[in-house]
Amino acid sequence: MYTPAITGTGVFTPENIITNAELVEAFNAYADRQNAKNADAIAAGRMEPMQHSSEEFILKASGIENRYVMDKTGVLNPDIMHPTLRQRSDDEPGIMTEMAVEACTKALTQAGRTAEDVDLVICAASNHERAYPAVAIEIQQALGIAGFGFDMNVACSSATFGIQAAADMVRSGSVRSALVVNPEICSGHLEWRDRDCHFIFGDVATATLIERIENAQGPHFEVVSTRCATEFSNNIRNNNGFLRRSRPDGMLDRRDMQFMQNGRKVFKEVLPMVSKHISDHMDSEGVTSGDLKRLWLHQANKTMNDFIGKKVLGREPEPGEQPNILQDYANTSSAGSIIAFSKHSDDFQDGEIGLICSFGAGYSVGSVIVKRHSA
Repeated sequence: MYTPAITGTGVFTPENIITNAELVEAFNAYADRQNAKNADAIAAGRMEPMQHSSEEFILKASGIENRYVMDKTGVLNPDIMHPTLRQRSDDEPGIMTEMAVEACTKALTQAGRTAEDVDLVICAASNHERAYPAVAIEIQQALGIAGFGFDMNVACSSATFGIQAAADMVRSGSVRSALVVNPEICSGHLEWRDRDCHFIFGDVATATLIERIENAQGPHFEVVSTRCATEFSNNIRNNNGFLRRSRPDGMLDRRDMQFMQNGRKVFKEVLPMVSKHISDHMDSEGVTSGDLKRLWLHQANKTMNDFIGKKVLGREPEPGEQPNILQDYANTSSAGSIIAFSKHSDDFQDGEIGLICSFGAGYSVGSVIVKRHSA
């Protein structure tokens, strides 16, 4: 048996930024058009008018200030209200592959590794741009990696579930090393016309290289332990899929074909589930709250993270103990906790312990306890 370690991470950040002010301007213009279009029905009481959004509402509800996206022109056009991405031929790399290659290259560079050192690629994301062939295999080819690859989807928990799968294979000896990559184009499955959620998501790609600890070329994080759990719920859902055209109303612009959530129930049910999951995982490994230097949590909502941090630590987290990046990136689904880990882990000293955790639709929750080694 081998000990797995995280030896490199990489983050690809799109060039386009959408501020809350830009988003609010576009949404309110769309709302005004819809209200004018449906003025008679609204006046007759058959339809409720669309409410305006505001920067204050978004910040209070989420803590988000900006988001990065692969395309902003379509999102900010009141006549479109979704990203507009060019059609690609089957001979061109997919957009998820382009994003993933950038993140993977950064992770390999940080670890002092090349494609020849990698045996496995796992593309773990909340949405994939096609059913098959697997995006992971396309990423594998683009990077020049031998071995194998596969896709997996556990929504916002995909990264930590992917890390567990990769770590288990490294531990067993079936692979020497693995890249877990999370190319998240969340702008594609967000309903930008819904005031309750139009501000939530952004686009990004993250990558994590996991290999045998004795092969690490520099500072790294030992994967001490991983734990995953799922519990079915309809409270976060997207009903789009390949059977869509087979159903009578499948070609309609149905609201449930994009991201949907019952926010109140999610808060009520997910927060205790995640807090207990982390505490139980720590207890099983003999890790106390005093042993933890940092929590790198899923970046969905600041209030949720503050609650979990306080519950796990038994007190208000000190600055830096539970870093947030969602104010800049928004919710990037599975990639959020990895962005936080990548950007807020360089200050760790030998033997210091941290915990990565992601959670979301499923319900699902995955946690990874790591320990720093300088060499």
